[in-house]
Amino acid sequence: MRTLQRPARRGYGLVLLLIIATYVLALMPGDRWLPAALLLLQSGTVWQALRVSGARPVIRLASAVVVTLALVAAALVVLARGTPLTALTFLAAVALYLAAPLSIVRDIGLRQRVDAQTMLGALAAYLLIGMAFGFTYACVAALQPGPLFGDAGDPALPQALFFSFVTLTTTGYGDLVPATNPAQSIAVLEALIGQLFLVTAVAKVVENWRPRNWRRSEEAGEPAEPQP
Repeated sequence: MRTLQRPARRGYGLVLLLIIATYVLALMPGDRWLPAALLLLQSGTVWQALRVSGARPVIRLASAVVVTLALVAAALVVLARGTPLTALTFLAAVALYLAAPLSIVRDIGLRQRVDAQTMLGALAAYLLIGMAFGFTYACVAALQPGPLFGDAGDPALPQALFFSFVTLTTTGYGDLVPATNPAQSIAVLEALIGQLFLVTAVAKVVENWRPRNWRRSEEAGEPAEPQP
């Protein structure tokens, strides 16, 4: 009896391109207009990610509410600069960028074979997690009274994203170090999530990867024999 396979969805390549575009935009100079522009691009990225991954309607609805509130806050930042409003836009970005990878991981975890979309989806989820933590550091820096990195001061958004991906990959250059909590605890959590994600992603590839000649044998009903 043939098992029903989950229909493959395509579109993770576009999600990956939108993530890269968001990262490039975050590197540009801008004070008041940048949070609003980032949220607009992030909203499109998350919408595409949720659509491709087949997210449940309740998750899409919650994301739409977050986007609406965040865009209102971003508009207020453009009109009247305020630290709490800036922190709110970063917090909204974190919420959006955490919802998307959860839906992507759920989608690729149900796939029975590893293909290009699976690999692109895993990479997109990994980058979204790094971006989410980057905006988390920016949010903490905007809210806490002392500097996030001690003598190095509060990070600009490019520095926050750089520190996030260095922490996620456990590279640890040591040029930027959180001075106090909660940033220290957040960095530890990010490092743990980064390692767990890589372990599970590799396990998924090893478990479900099938060379073409194996697949032909299985479809023909013959025992699969690996070729040297």
